[in-house]
Amino acid sequence: MNDSIISQNKNGLPVVAVIGRPNVGKSTLFNRMLGKRKAITDPTPGVTRDPIEGIYSFDNRSVRLIDTGGYKVEQEGLDSLVSNRSLEVMEGADLVLFLMDVMEITPEDEALIKILRKYSKKVLVVVNKVDNQGREAEVWNYYSLGFDHVVGMSAEHGLGLTELDEKLEEIIDFDLIRENNDTPVHKISLAIMGKPNTGKSTLTNRLLGRTASIVSDIPGTTRDVVEGTFGQSGIVYKVLDTAGIRRKKKVGENVEYYSVNRAFKTIDEADVVLLMIDAIEGLADQDKKIAAQIVKKGRGVILVLNKWDKLKEIPNQMEAVKDRIKFLFPILSFAPVVPISALTGEGVDKVLNQVKNVWNQLNKRIDTARVNEALKRWTENQEPPRHSRGRFKLLYGTQIKANPVQFLFFINKKNGFPDSYVQYIINNIRKDLGFSAIPMQVDIKEK
Repeated sequence: MNDSIISQNKNGLPVVAVIGRPNVGKSTLFNRMLGKRKAITDPTPGVTRDPIEGIYSFDNRSVRLIDTGGYKVEQEGLDSLVSNRSLEVMEGADLVLFLMDVMEITPEDEALIKILRKYSKKVLVVVNKVDNQGREAEVWNYYSLGFDHVVGMSAEHGLGLTELDEKLEEIIDFDLIRENNDTPVHKISLAIMGKPNTGKSTLTNRLLGRTASIVSDIPGTTRDVVEGTFGQSGIVYKVLDTAGIRRKKKVGENVEYYSVNRAFKTIDEADVVLLMIDAIEGLADQDKKIAAQIVKKGRGVILVLNKWDKLKEIPNQMEAVKDRIKFLFPILSFAPVVPISALTGEGVDKVLNQVKNVWNQLNKRIDTARVNEALKRWTENQEPPRHSRGRFKLLYGTQIKANPVQFLFFINKKNGFPDSYVQYIINNIRKDLGFSAIPMQVDIKEK
């Protein structure tokens, strides 16, 4: 196959980009191929803005699939940013799935056809919404556009997916792609969360060294979870840029509702969450709600104070900010606080140093003998309180889980055991066993 595509992607996987006008079904096709709802789908045009990606596997083959925002002829504001970003992804792709509607060809389609002419060897025209025999006959008309490869399908119903896979095998020469590629194994997964316009996408792009997320002053620009990876000092990081989270009563449209839900779900996928806070605006109640979910899931969390360079310098300012956070956010009293400027990159290296520290603590295990040696010291320094028939006794303890970290202590009587003494144990675990910067769960059980 002389015209077959050989991937130049650094990860060894061919890059396949889904391109098309708004509302033609790109995200539906993307979700259908991945077998899960990763991209938000909605009848509202222009829902997808940032490119989002996933690994699509079929017949022992794999490609890196990227869904892009819709290309518009009339471009202003965000439309221009989305369209340009889509074209950038298209240029860097090994194969372009140009999605069209079997029922019509629009001015946006015609504009894209002109752009795609110079990339014709790597273009596969995918004619969507072919869900009956009458429409199957219409697919042949699309060969008149001048592209060599055309396939008809219904992304919504999954019809024609096998034929699409066959086309991918025909166009991409998988036999010439190294079998033992250097696709990185994700070691640390980072979710970047916070209110709208705190600089999440700017930090994402700074970490990845490329424009993965569209940056705009318009609140709610990021909708889907944007993924990317980068490596540093032998560690591979997976970055998840999420939609800005506003108070529930301010979330008016369905698309934003799904965006916020998806943002919260990334907590489950993350090892460490970077909670972005605008240093100028300060903390908000919404930050508390995000923090509560992070701690509940036992994920690591770092408070990233963005736009720190915009503040007027005051003596002992950082100490004052940390004290205020501990006062307002007692649930996050353990969390590292790092001031940065995502725009200039100042302080970003310190964030990554803290990420490594938090990661190490999350995955740390203390053997049972050491836990009980420490427990003996703690109870000797401060005896457990008394109850009606005697004194509470901590018999022994053990770490039962890492990432999230969980300890279990056995006691002689659970009913009435004071929370204050449990907190005393937690404080000592942090101080003596090396878990100072992460959330943890400490359970007690009557033996």
